[in-house]
Amino acid sequence: MDKLKAMQAFTHIADQGSLTAAARAMDSSLPAVVRTLAALEAHLGVRLMHRTTRRLSLTEEGKHYLESCRQVLSAVGEAEAALSADASEPTGQLHITAPVMFGQMHITPAVMRFVQRYERVQCSVMLADRVVNLPEEGLDLGIRIGALDDSTLVAQPLGSLRRVVVASPDYLARHGVPTHPRHLLQANCIRFLGASGPWWTFHAQGKAFTVPVTGNLTFNHNTPVLDACLAGMGFGMFISYQVAPHLAQGTLQLVLEDFEPPPRPIHVVYPHARLLPARTRAFIDFIQQDLKGLAP
Repeated sequence: MDKLKAMQAFTHIADQGSLTAAARAMDSSLPAVVRTLAALEAHLGVRLMHRTTRRLSLTEEGKHYLESCRQVLSAVGEAEAALSADASEPTGQLHITAPVMFGQMHITPAVMRFVQRYERVQCSVMLADRVVNLPEEGLDLGIRIGALDDSTLVAQPLGSLRRVVVASPDYLARHGVPTHPRHLLQANCIRFLGASGPWWTFHAQGKAFTVPVTGNLTFNHNTPVLDACLAGMGFGMFISYQVAPHLAQGTLQLVLEDFEPPPRPIHVVYPHARLLPARTRAFIDFIQQDLKGLAP
C-alpha cells in the first residue's frame, strides 16, 4: 500500500463527504477508493469512518488521523514547492485566531502587514474571546494572553502585559486618587463580566488578594467599560494594551501601580512543532518581531 496516496485518498473522502465525490475529485473509480480506505483502516487497525447508506462521518480516531494526514501532506507539498524556482516565498492558506480587542488593535494590523510582505499567502482571522481548539476548528495558530492550560500546544513567547486599574483625570480630581486597593470599596467601579466578576485581584509583598468592587455599571464586553471610564464614571480594570493609547493621550491615568499582579504572558500557539508549513513559520517569525515594541 502506498501510504501517501492512501492519506491523500482519506483526506479527499473526509473533505468531499462521500466516496463517490472523492473518487470524482481524484479522477479515480469508486471501487478503487473503497479498497484504498479499507486497506488503510486494516493497516492502522482502527475504523476511520462510520459508513451508512446515506452519509459518511469521521470516528474519533479518524478525526485525529485526518489532522496528522493534513500535516504530512502539507509538509510534502511545502518540500516539493521549495524545490521549484518560483517558490521563493510562502504560499497558501493561513488561519489565525486571537482575542477580540487585542486582535483588533494589534493582530489584524500585523496580519495586513504580513500579507503585504507575503502576497501569495491568504490569511483568515477569527477573533474570539474564548479558548479555541485549533485542530477542531481548522486553525493553524492562535494568539493567547495569560497562562497556558493546554500542554499539547507548542508555544512561542511574544511578550507580556500588565493588569492595570485606571480612571479619568476628571474622576480622580472629584473623588481622589486611591493609595490602596481597599479604597475602591467606597468607589464606583465599572465592572466587566469576565472570569473574575466583581473580584479584582491585586498583589502585595508577593501575595495575591482580592477586593469585592461594586458600581452602577456592569458590561459583558470591555469596550463599554472603557467608554464609561473615559466619560469619568469610575475606575476600570484592564489589560494594559486596552488602555495604552488613552494613557499616552492623558485621557486615562494609572492608579495603584504598586499593587499590580505579575505581568501576563502573550504567546503564539500551534498544535505541532514539526512539519510546519513555510507560511506558518514565516508568520511566527513575523509576529514575534512585530510585537516587540508592544509596551507591557
